[in-house]
Amino acid sequence: MDKVQGCGTLSFSLAWWLYMTLTEKILARASGKREVQAGDNVWVSADVLMTHDVCGPGTIGVFKREFGADAKVWDPKRVVIMPDHYIFTADSKSNRNVDILREFAKEQGLPYFYDVIDDPNGKWVFDAQKGPLKRQYGERYAGVCHAALPEKGHTRPGEVLFGTDSHTCMAGAFNEFSTGIGNTDAGFILGTGKLLLKVPATMHFRLEGKLAPGVMAKDVILHLIGEIGFDGATYRAMQFDGPGVASLSMDDRMTIANMAIEAGGKNGIFEFDGQTKATVDARCLLNGTKANYDPVERDGNETFYQELTIHLDQIEPTVACHPDPGQRKLAKSMGHIQLDRAYVGSCTGGKTSDFIAFARILRGKHVKIDTFGVPATPAIARDLQNTRWEDKTIWDILVEAGVRMTENPGCAACLGGPVDTFGRMNTPLKCISATNRNFPGRMGHKDSQVFLASPATVAASALTGHITDPRES
Repeated sequence: MDKVQGCGTLSFSLAWWLYMTLTEKILARASGKREVQAGDNVWVSADVLMTHDVCGPGTIGVFKREFGADAKVWDPKRVVIMPDHYIFTADSKSNRNVDILREFAKEQGLPYFYDVIDDPNGKWVFDAQKGPLKRQYGERYAGVCHAALPEKGHTRPGEVLFGTDSHTCMAGAFNEFSTGIGNTDAGFILGTGKLLLKVPATMHFRLEGKLAPGVMAKDVILHLIGEIGFDGATYRAMQFDGPGVASLSMDDRMTIANMAIEAGGKNGIFEFDGQTKATVDARCLLNGTKANYDPVERDGNETFYQELTIHLDQIEPTVACHPDPGQRKLAKSMGHIQLDRAYVGSCTGGKTSDFIAFARILRGKHVKIDTFGVPATPAIARDLQNTRWEDKTIWDILVEAGVRMTENPGCAACLGGPVDTFGRMNTPLKCISATNRNFPGRMGHKDSQVFLASPATVAASALTGHITDPRES
């Protein structure tokens, strides 16, 4: 669709100020400007910088190289470090990465380092003999960064969040500009608190209606990516609003925003509403993080690069086929695809609501293929272990159904990892997964195939051994 032009009788600069998109409003504020427009290069002040065990050591190296061995970060309270990727593995180099983060947090006096162990002077070592299922972390460990950031009160409306991970865009569910960056940019932010950024053009996705039974937010974003292609939003903001948003939970919005990057997006962002406020206020209060924020709201006459209406009630259970998230097909047409493995977890598919949808279908039944469950955070694991349906917990229901549930939250097999990573595919297998990426080798062996789907579709497929529409269960 051609670029939609703004209109109005006011002067050009004032019209842009009135008609800025949600992303443009945040970047204007963060750059100290009255207004910005797509294509502008602006110096943006960061509210939060997040890094983890994969990129953290490299980011620290860049920071020390450029600012000096004894340099201090620009603001210790704005730096969040969350080891989560290659954690529960006996790989010594992966374990050492966590120790590097601990040393840096201690040196810099960082209050928001969510360590795997409790001893600030200790060393992280995974106990391979204890195995992957039983808890091996301390009281401070937070789990997968993108799910843990909002849990710990680090995602606030109207703010700017940079993270050394492409799925940092998940925080856009909370009405903030959040995007992934590389180690060099992150090292520069550590020293200055700023980053030079090109303002992205905004694609507008208006959501109408509500999801039908058996359909989940994952189906929405897979449908959308199939519509525009896995590069259809390259370096663009993806703005989600409209009456349909009210029917989506915060977990739903997180799932959709998380996979903006799978369409090539710079960021995804939702409107602010009562659900956003209630969630953010509760988490900030619970964790003692900064409680004040200033959300951005729509003007109604913004200039968009492209506009698309999504009718939620018309979405059906959807699957993204190997080898990229844009290969969309309906689950009901894929019953001929036999599977070897099913997987539920990650920032995208490891939330409490994801496991509830998973358990509703598996309850009282038994899976036919190897099935793995990885909660995204310790709090989610506790939810599953403490929430009862009649005489059984959700956790027990899943275990009795044959799901291998680990108490160690983390990215696990979503990013492949060392060969002893829980759920990793070390041989050429076909896996249906509630994770977010399915490029060759993503979950392990380069010849494996990953089919992305909702937790409900994963559950239904785990029961039959082939891709199955959950509405048939």
